[in-house]
Amino acid sequence: MTTQPTTDSTAVLTGMYAAEAEYLADQGPGEASFALLAPFFAADVEVRQAAALPYGGTWRGHDGLARFFRRMGEVWEAFDMVEQEFLATGETAVVLTRVRARARATGRELAFPILQTITVKDGRITEVRPFYWDTMAIAEACAVPGAAG
Repeated sequence: MTTQPTTDSTAVLTGMYAAEAEYLADQGPGEASFALLAPFFAADVEVRQAAALPYGGTWRGHDGLARFFRRMGEVWEAFDMVEQEFLATGETAVVLTRVRARARATGRELAFPILQTITVKDGRITEVRPFYWDTMAIAEACAVPGAAG
């Protein structure tokens, strides 16, 4: 699937989320290609995840983002974006996503919201800042029992 970026931020985000869902559903870590997602992100994109998450930290550029998405695939066996609401659009968009996920290491299932601020410039995503209501619940669901932490 080859997708050309557009300058409309809603179209960019809708396309990116569809590609992300396909990527995460693609048979586990290491199986999907970041090429599915690359057209939606600027070369110098920056994604800032909460440090407490198993995929926490700041991920920069296409290489960093490819590692981030690979890590997401390692952590989550299922990550379904069941409902999304675009609260604002323009250069900065705010997106509320309701997620149902199953942790790969524990099999535990969670339902949780994520609120993201996303910057779109020249038809590509340049920055993503997700906010989670309960990072501890996510980290605990993904933790291997008895693992050192």
